[in-house]
Formats: sequence, structure tokens, C-alpha cells
Amino acid sequence: MYNFKNDYSEGAHPHILQKLIETNLIQQLGYGEDEYGMQAKEILKEKIKNPNTIIHFLSGGTQTNLIVISFLLRVHEAVISAKTGHISANETGAIEATGHKVITVETNDGKLKPTDIEKALQEYALKPHVVKPRMVYISNSTEIGTIYRKSELEELAACCQSNNLLLYLDGARLGHALTAKNNDLTLADIARLTDIFYIGGTKNGALLGEAIVFNKPDLALDFEYVLKQKGAMLAKGRLLAIQFLELFKDDLYFDLAKYANRMAMKIADAVKEKGFSFLTESTTNQIFPILPKAVIEKLAERYLFYVWKEINDDLAAVRLITSWATDENKVDAFITDLKQL
Repeated sequence: MYNFKNDYSEGAHPHILQKLIETNLIQQLGYGEDEYGMQAKEILKEKIKNPNTIIHFLSGGTQTNLIVISFLLRVHEAVISAKTGHISANETGAIEATGHKVITVETNDGKLKPTDIEKALQEYALKPHVVKPRMVYISNSTEIGTIYRKSELEELAACCQSNNLLLYLDGARLGHALTAKNNDLTLADIARLTDIFYIGGTKNGALLGEAIVFNKPDLALDFEYVLKQKGAMLAKGRLLAIQFLELFKDDLYFDLAKYANRMAMKIADAVKEKGFSFLTESTTNQIFPILPKAVIEKLAERYLFYVWKEINDDLAAVRLITSWATDENKVDAFITDLKQL
């Protein structure tokens, strides 16, 4: 059965594996002081267009969110998130386990708006009897495949700035967002408009790894102490660094994301041709078609995917995800089966 459940079923892009082999016996300093890490950080700083950023490499998204948020918030402070946000829905209460409340907001499209922030601030204004909102957490792309436009992120950034809130962007699928057909943001825009964000490698060609970017260096003061204390500072940091070096030196990162998006849109076009609708308007590598349950049952005999949400007795929304390595022949087979069913 072919897997459309996630975008990390495969290993890593061959360029990464080849580089790991080529450099395998070259001695390097540990704990992030290797030459590959230095090179990768310089390349990222050039693309971000901010030479003063502080960059650290971590192994995974939940680890990154947990450490960044718990590091930046004081004991009485909380983070605002869409209800569908990863820290709210898919991280086993990791943020709450550190003592920080996640203030959730209902959204139709997975994206936060200034009005959502203002409402949350009003609801948590009875100090000192309630937690203090201090951070806004967003994802691009979101957990339901939507992306932020530049004007939306600018409005959100202005709202955060006027209310003394940190803006943190989860970039687990940032490559897919930045290469979506309706995107008008750049990596430099993301860096300019957020306080902290991370660039996800795990879901876009790397074996594992995320790159945390502190756009304001003062926010990263002593962060390396926390990385070590939390067990997130790898002795063989070269393993993470080499992957980002290979992904970004020739923009492979964006090429891989663009391919994943194209495969998803190919399926989306076929769904539209059959007259079916979608749960969300996604232009990234996650799509959520609404299909008859009888069709879903038949497709599930040949393909792995999540049944995301029940619509009614006859219909349900499924989630299909494509990756940098999705076999286009399998995409074509899925489309053929869908049309026949």
C-alpha cells in the first residue's frame, strides 16, 4: 500500500546521504562547532538577509517548539495558538507540561488574525489572576495546508509589536509554504516579520533536523545552555549541519518542496474534475478532499491516508500528503482509481 499519510516516510535526499559518506572520516569539532555548521549558517544568513541572526540546529519539530517556547516565556506567561496548531493538537501537552498555558483560538482556515489576538488579550486581562499572554505561535504552512500572505503576516506582526508579544513561526513545512503557487512571502520577509522561526528539514528532504532562527540576537542569550540542559545539543552536530548545508547551498530545499506541492496539486485537480470539494483551500503538499465514505473505503484498500473529519453520514474529509520523494506513478495510479470509483 502506498503511503500518503505523511511527508517523512522516506529517508533523505541522495545528495545528503552522499555528503555524509564523503565527510564521514573527516574529523570535526563537536556540539555545533563543526565547519559544516558554520558554512550552513552563513548560507542561511545570506538568504534571510540578516547577518545578525542566531541559528541553532535541533533534531525535531516538537523538541524545537518545546525548548524555544519554554525558554522565552517566564513562569506566568502563555502562548496564543490556533486550535489546530501543532503545539495544541499534536504534541502531547508538551508546552503545558513545562507550566505554560496554550491559549487556543478557533479558526476556519488555521490562521490567526489580529482580531483573534485582541480577543485573547481581552479574555486574559484580569491580572494577576490569569496567565499573561506573551507569545503568538503560528505555522506556515498551517496544519490544514493553508499559508499566510505577506499582508496577513504584516498585520499580525504589527499587532504583536503593539501588544508586546513575541511572534514565533513554526516552519516544519516552511518550504512548501514559500513555494506554493499563491505565496508572496520570502525567507527574508519571514525573518523581518517574526521574532523567531524555524526552518523544517525533517519534512522536506532531510533525515531529521530543524534550524531555529532568532531574528533578534538578544532573545537568544544563553540559549545554548538550555539546549545542553535539555539534551538537545548533539555531540555529532555535524549530522544536522551537513543536511542544511546540502539543502540550501543550491536551493535544493525549495526544489524539493515545489515538487511535493506539484504532486499534491495534481491530485487536487483530479478531485476538482470529479466535482468533489475540499475541507480547506490548500495550495501546499497537504490537501483535504471531501469524498463519499464508500469511495474512501475502496481507496483505503490500496493507499494509506488519514480520515481527517466526518462531514455527515455519507461524506468525510481525508488528508493526503505528498513529499519530495513521492512517486508520480503512484499519484497517477491514485487518480485513476479515484476516477474509476
